[in-house]
Amino acid sequence: MEMNVSKNDEQVVARKAGGLNPAVILPILLVLGFCVWLFVLGNPGNFKADPKLSGLSAAFTDVERKDLHPLGFMGMIYMGGIIVPFLVSFMIIVIVFSFERYFVLSKASGAGNVDNFVVKVRSLLNSNKVDEALEECDRQQGSVGNVVKEGLITYKALAHDTTLNKEQKMVALNKAIEEATTLEMPMLEKNMMILSTLGTVATLVALLGTVIGMIGAFFALGASGGTPDAAALSIGISEALINTALGIGTSAVAIILYNFFTSKIDGLTYKIDEIAMSIQQSFAEFH
Repeated sequence: MEMNVSKNDEQVVARKAGGLNPAVILPILLVLGFCVWLFVLGNPGNFKADPKLSGLSAAFTDVERKDLHPLGFMGMIYMGGIIVPFLVSFMIIVIVFSFERYFVLSKASGAGNVDNFVVKVRSLLNSNKVDEALEECDRQQGSVGNVVKEGLITYKALAHDTTLNKEQKMVALNKAIEEATTLEMPMLEKNMMILSTLGTVATLVALLGTVIGMIGAFFALGASGGTPDAAALSIGISEALINTALGIGTSAVAIILYNFFTSKIDGLTYKIDEIAMSIQQSFAEFH
């Protein structure tokens, strides 16, 4: 006997489609990062021009950079060079997808406390009150409730099946729960790879910016003919340090948030495994 315990196609598609689409969102956020770098951080109001210069335009060139003096933190970040907009984009991506994961996982946790839900369902199963447990799943409306509901629907179907022996029924019940869990996991884990990747890539890109800045500093030192150009030298060193700071900051935030969301996902999967075992034990006891 083949059990079909999955939900209808619309519900399955809705679960798999949960969360933002990276193929659409990532290019938009990259463009947004460049716009922030160019128009917000690079706003002429964030700089003070050398008094010797006149008619300075908003479009700063590399030749003019040494004649600009940042008035604040945003101006200093802009002076970090062409790698900075990528790092700014990375930080925006981390923030956006962290909010997205937070709301998706909050929805997956369902209504009410998950621990209380698990305790109540286990208590009902110990009393063989399957219908009441199904009602609790409908009220919970989360990933744990979805998996448990699939398991309980199969539980009821197998309880009235006379074509399978007890061992076959246990195998079918276990398979139904595993399939239901498999359907929920993509929604929980979607876009987590983005946070994990940026936790590493941000540091590497920042290192590239650091190297470019140091190259500029040593080039200025060598091109001065023995008389160091303090302005050009300081720009190269500051560019290197700005990239390093942005990369380390972005990477640290991405890693912390990735581990936070991973722990929440692990907690949900643990609750699913815990209650799945209760379903199997209840079926073995009463059937």
